[in-house]
Amino acid sequence: MIEKKRIININDLFSDEDDILETSDSGIKEIYLYKLIPFKNHPFKLYEGQRLEDMVESIKEHGVITPIIVRPMPIQEEQYEILSGHNRANAAKIVGLEKIPAVIKEGLTDEEAMLIVTETNLIQRSFSELSHSEKARIIAERHKAIKQQGKRTDLINEVEMLSNTDGCAENPTFVQFDKKMKSNEKLGEKYDLSPATISRYLKIDMLIDKLKTRLDNKEEIPLMAAVNLSFLKVDEQEIIEGILKEKNFKIDIKKAEILKSFSKGRNFNYDKAYEVLSGKYFNKPKKSQKPKFTPRFTKDIVKKYVTDEVSIKDIENIIEDYLKEYFSKERSETI
Repeated sequence: MIEKKRIININDLFSDEDDILETSDSGIKEIYLYKLIPFKNHPFKLYEGQRLEDMVESIKEHGVITPIIVRPMPIQEEQYEILSGHNRANAAKIVGLEKIPAVIKEGLTDEEAMLIVTETNLIQRSFSELSHSEKARIIAERHKAIKQQGKRTDLINEVEMLSNTDGCAENPTFVQFDKKMKSNEKLGEKYDLSPATISRYLKIDMLIDKLKTRLDNKEEIPLMAAVNLSFLKVDEQEIIEGILKEKNFKIDIKKAEILKSFSKGRNFNYDKAYEVLSGKYFNKPKKSQKPKFTPRFTKDIVKKYVTDEVSIKDIENIIEDYLKEYFSKERSETI
């Protein structure tokens, strides 16, 4: 059972004692910024530009109001991995703070840690403003959580509570799902997306990171092309990335569909991938096909020539003999 957290008292957030100090029984502590390390493979981009500047100015004026969430690192002593608050920690460093208020979560699995990372990012940002790869990561983690209802749902509820400044405000993004609904329907209801779109984002989450980056740059890989590429094996995706990086080719839905068919047919290789991405595959001359010829006999011809002694097959043989003689004669005259 997860212990309920009390309302956060902002006056208790700061302390002068060394390293880590529990400021109250609310579970909030202060940690030196140099003891923090970012979450491994953090899937979300840090704030830049005006948004970062606004956060820096806010922290200068008010300090860090909402505590970050961290977990202790098992190998590095006295180091903590950030689960929620990468932007606050970054802005606090820019401001010149030494410590930051934090909630330390003990005994989390890697999956639970990732769930906290995705949930808190969704709470702090609008879903619509996220990049495609960030949406894919959030949906994939939520999908896992729905598959494992119970402990992980409790964790989501706790994260949402911790992420509110007053510790008790209701978050409008949280939805209680009907247990009879399918996973994609549940996610579609939460994010206002169709089940088909949810399925596409689940596939996109299977792309290698470098192709996800190209997807987020809309000019490089369209969304549906990225979905098709997600069906490729990891080593095949790496071949695609290598060619795109070396030659700067563009990829569209048609090219991605062809590459997907190669992978599905187990005949994907570097040369074929290069042909498709370069466009040469589509410029190959088509094999000439001989025109189909079906002889037709009118009723008059049949009536005139077909008798009990002469069949249609006999007529065909006569025509064939005539054609042989005709073309043989033409060749001899040409020579």
